[in-house]
Amino acid sequence: MILSKKVSGIAASDGIGIAKAYLLVDPDLSFKKQTISDDAAEIKRLHASFDNSIEELKKIKQNAKASLGEDEVAVFDAHIAMLSDPDMIKQIEDEIKTDKVNAEQALVDVTTNFAETLAAMTDNKYMQERAADVKDIAKRALSHLLGKQLPNLASINSPVIVVAHEITPSDTSQMNKKYIKGMITDMGGRTSHSAIMSRTLEIPAVVGSEKATTEIANGDQLILDGLNGVAIVNPSQDEVSEYEQKATEFATKKAEWAKLVDAPSISKDGKQFEIAANIGTPADVDDALKAGADAVGLFRTEFLYMDSDSLPTEDQQFESYKKVAESMNGKPVVIRTMDIGGDKPLPYLPLPEEMNPFLGYRAIRISLDRQNIFRTQLRALIRASKFGQLRIMFPMIATLDEFRKAKQVFMEEKQKLQQDAPGIGDDIKLGIMIEIPAAAIFADQFAKEVDFFSIGTNDLIQYSFAADRGNDAVSYLYQPLNPALLRLIKHVIDSAHAEGKIAAMCGEMAGDQRALPLLLGMGLDEYSMSSSSILRSRSQMRGLTTGECSTIVDEVLAKCQTADEVESLVNKRLTGVAQ
Repeated sequence: MILSKKVSGIAASDGIGIAKAYLLVDPDLSFKKQTISDDAAEIKRLHASFDNSIEELKKIKQNAKASLGEDEVAVFDAHIAMLSDPDMIKQIEDEIKTDKVNAEQALVDVTTNFAETLAAMTDNKYMQERAADVKDIAKRALSHLLGKQLPNLASINSPVIVVAHEITPSDTSQMNKKYIKGMITDMGGRTSHSAIMSRTLEIPAVVGSEKATTEIANGDQLILDGLNGVAIVNPSQDEVSEYEQKATEFATKKAEWAKLVDAPSISKDGKQFEIAANIGTPADVDDALKAGADAVGLFRTEFLYMDSDSLPTEDQQFESYKKVAESMNGKPVVIRTMDIGGDKPLPYLPLPEEMNPFLGYRAIRISLDRQNIFRTQLRALIRASKFGQLRIMFPMIATLDEFRKAKQVFMEEKQKLQQDAPGIGDDIKLGIMIEIPAAAIFADQFAKEVDFFSIGTNDLIQYSFAADRGNDAVSYLYQPLNPALLRLIKHVIDSAHAEGKIAAMCGEMAGDQRALPLLLGMGLDEYSMSSSSILRSRSQMRGLTTGECSTIVDEVLAKCQTADEVESLVNKRLTGVAQ
């Protein structure tokens, strides 16, 4: 008798899958280091492998468009750009010429160095996860050099759960959710490209298990619980029956949530709130609208800068902002000004090297220092405000003086534009991200001058606990339900309301089912989250009474000393409440 066992990881995409394990195994790409005499021939082979890889990626991207949005398939443009990077190509060519080694060896040496450099950036989760992209393009080029075919997940024609050390974006893009019932990996985090794609495809996923490939054999029967981040290997019939029931219940819930697309975001006692979407590109608006978003609570404008070889022009930015404003048909759109720096460097905008870029020269600090960039963006935003209900939010504000300076620049650009277009920009509301503890503590004074707050919990938590959220060693300190953080958030919300201002939240916590009752009880006005979480949150909200939630908040802040105590108390008080 084979006993079942559990493999735990990070819940990356909701859902439950039951199927046999499909171990994603690459072909043997081993080779021998060789000394060569004709370096020109090796360089020709290298270029041929890169050209073939680029053509292959173009085809994969085209096929992926049918199931993924423009934002998700943009990763293949990034891979193509890497394969076209003259600096990397030159480094490989130089090694071939100088060390007289075969193209395979030079390719692996250079790309491994690139990937290891990125992986070592423990204080920079975004760049750290780009190491997987470098490995992906290197593997593809190497397969062409060796004449080997990489696995083609698109050819799978029976139900499976994919088990892999690491799943690349090109792997994920080939998945047909008719047959791919889930995936589990040793590596990865919730913000990796493959995790984001799995959520878009609605494929249950568990990542970062560290031991999936050693604990699971090809053909093993698997239950994958993407809701709780667990896989059960060779489950008993009772466990299969239990999870089949859970899967049915989850499907029923999703069908019920879908009925709320056009429903208002209200509590059980009829209080009106706003559930909004976080978006990264204009193309993401479609998903927001399909999910019934009341607004766009956060439009990250970084894509305009990161998907370009140079600073985007005023007109380029204007067209993007206009498109989002028009697409939302009069619903509010909060656009965050450039949040570059920290984990989002730009190759064409040299920034000083810093020991801790998250606490350094980034976001509003760059905007106020390099005002030509800031003014260009503000002009584009002011012009776009003619086409919708647009709000501007400044990121990384630490002091009142920073907000006043940013507002002054805005007013100057608005006055210039009003010389030719009287009244333009007069309806724009100006707000700030509350992500630095100093701003949160001083919220009562900020509230006198800003039009709204949006609490960015991802950074507020890591800054409050002095714990890098990308560092596994201190991940236990990422505690959205910690009483100290809850007190800070309540102070921000109360400060906004005391001045008649709106308090919103656009961090992961806004879509956290455990946190929603507490945020509702504190009176948070707007909850901005990924589009895939909107209907679930709307459904949960409609089962909660604000008075009851307010009482729970009072009890939590008076009695609880740890995050576990908070969660336990909330669950106890809400037992039996529909969610």
